[in-house]
Amino acid sequence: MKLRNSDMLKETITVNISDARVSDDPAHVLATYSLGSCIGVCLYSRKMGAGGLLHYLLPDSTANPQKAKENPFVYADTGMKTLLEKLTSMGIRKNQLSVKVAGGAQRLKVKAKGFNIGKRNYLAIRKILWKQGMFIDAEDVGGFSPRTLYMSVIDGAVTIRSGGLKKYL
Repeated sequence: MKLRNSDMLKETITVNISDARVSDDPAHVLATYSLGSCIGVCLYSRKMGAGGLLHYLLPDSTANPQKAKENPFVYADTGMKTLLEKLTSMGIRKNQLSVKVAGGAQRLKVKAKGFNIGKRNYLAIRKILWKQGMFIDAEDVGGFSPRTLYMSVIDGAVTIRSGGLKKYL
């Protein structure tokens, strides 16, 4: 019996907080959980059938360069740089990548000036992408609820679950 792509068993690869994963295996689904003020960035090349997912915690590594050396995925700037290096080492060019972003929620009800880390995280990734000549194709950001993010490696489809709802980017 021959299996169709839709019949293939999917293997979920978990991307933890301050982590990133890449894959070119069509059976993989990259997933990250608990995107509150953090940002999840999905990069996907339809041409290569490969992509990556970054889950970063903070916007800028200049706050703690030593920590960024130990784990670049904590920060938007060093995390994106490292993820792009991983993808280009697979033969993917930046101009082939689709970009989808989720997260950046305001998790605290306190509205202290400059404290909304979710918004700062979102603005950081927009600036980083712009400097790379890349733009966001789809996003689900802001609000107050945490999100779970899934990216299917077979086709780059991105699904968001939040508050009992399911959304496709």
